[in-house]
Amino acid sequence: MNNILFFGDSLTAGYGLKDVKTESLPALIQQRIDADQLPYHVINGGFSGDTSAGGLLRLDYWTNRPIHIFVLELGINDIIRGIPPQTTHKNLQAIIDKVKLKFPGIKLALMGMEIPAFIPGQFATDFRAIFRKLADANRMAFVPFYLAGVAGQSHLNLPDMLHPSAEGYRVMANNVWPVLRGLL
Repeated sequence: MNNILFFGDSLTAGYGLKDVKTESLPALIQQRIDADQLPYHVINGGFSGDTSAGGLLRLDYWTNRPIHIFVLELGINDIIRGIPPQTTHKNLQAIIDKVKLKFPGIKLALMGMEIPAFIPGQFATDFRAIFRKLADANRMAFVPFYLAGVAGQSHLNLPDMLHPSAEGYRVMANNVWPVLRGLL
């Protein structure tokens, strides 16, 4: 069996869902894998509130078993905390480097994020550029905006308008699956 590690924050963990084991994005991807009878096991390595620095600190725990595909989704909490985009880029690259060093030949995917509309200027521009630069430099499969079609849609989000509902995660799975399917 091949392992796929989804490594991220609350958007990976499935914050606020009634049943993370069936409604989170990693769970929905596992359901598609099972339906296609593919030999992959999805691991949900999401941790609500995590930053890129926090992810770097907890990475070793999640990579203590063989990983064949690594899906990285971190960065939005850095922006919420005012962490400079250059620091986020450095931390995400360090995560990628550690994973590649431990698992040569691993397949990588990056889930990109967009900056919230209330943050203007160069900071926002620099943040938006992080994900494309990392994906290109590391030859990663890339989803430019993890929340495409879900962000800002009240019927697809929890009341906080920050976290997807179960229905929102189904939309996200439709966006992410074609990219991941290409790695399987």
